Amino acid sequence: MAKAKLPATIDQQISKLKERGCEIESMEYARETLKYINYFRLVNYFEPFEISKKRYEEGTSFNKIMQVYEFDRKLRSILLAALEEVEIALRAAISNYHALKYGALGYLNASNFDFRHNHNAFMSKIRHLVEQNEDREFVRHYNRKYQGDFPLWVVMELFSFGTLAFFYKDMHNADKKELADKYYDCSSSDLDNWIFCMNELRNYCAHYNRLYGNSFPVMPKTPHSFDTELEPNVFGYIMILKQLYHDKENWNTRIAKPLVRQIGKNHGVIKLSHLGFPDDWDQQLYTTIEK
Repeated sequence: MAKAKLPATIDQQISKLKERGCEIESMEYARETLKYINYFRLVNYFEPFEISKKRYEEGTSFNKIMQVYEFDRKLRSILLAALEEVEIALRAAISNYHALKYGALGYLNASNFDFRHNHNAFMSKIRHLVEQNEDREFVRHYNRKYQGDFPLWVVMELFSFGTLAFFYKDMHNADKKELADKYYDCSSSDLDNWIFCMNELRNYCAHYNRLYGNSFPVMPKTPHSFDTELEPNVFGYIMILKQLYHDKENWNTRIAKPLVRQIGKNHGVIKLSHLGFPDDWDQQLYTTIEK
């Protein structure tokens, strides 16, 4: 068995960074930073600047990496705000469609889903969610007054983005097509893919994972209106987020504008190629509002 790595003091951690070519402008600042940000987490931000396994490109400094770290943190915050609105809108669209067609408790019936749907596992998940949230007021109310019969639009408030994604995936194909066309003006296969992409993005942001210089495991399907194929990078996922965001004006003011501002503030440090941004990224980022 391989031996576990030995822990290193903060000064030893700084020495490792120096050996790999990182310039330390202030030992005091580096020490103070590593008191509150784990070395393993911070060193992850050096990866986009590596020229070999243990060597950073010339000009890599501790202050520069911290600026990238802060940019990434603010980027996640902006995207999480957009993802919140997208997720809430998806819950409304899916619960409204399914409940109106099959009834408030139609989700309890396996025949109201595709044949690939594992209903036993789904119901087990529902019971687990209810048990986990039994102290919430609305859960207590429906347990007490309705013997635990939660209408779909109520129980969906307990869903994670991942559970929501699988709910849509398991719907009948005809239902998925009608919902995708009615609410999102796209194909069901596109919407299926986009929801899973947004679930990945949401997980990265919610768990404070690095976005800068990273790629995602799910390849995004390119919307028909796009001229170039999207890639599984930050820009590709932002374009999918934009596609699903229902309020164009709010997208421009709440999402696009803050993103442009952060990129402008950090233009001397970040590389747009590390985010997958094309030359005309600023034009693609904004939504055209028809008057």
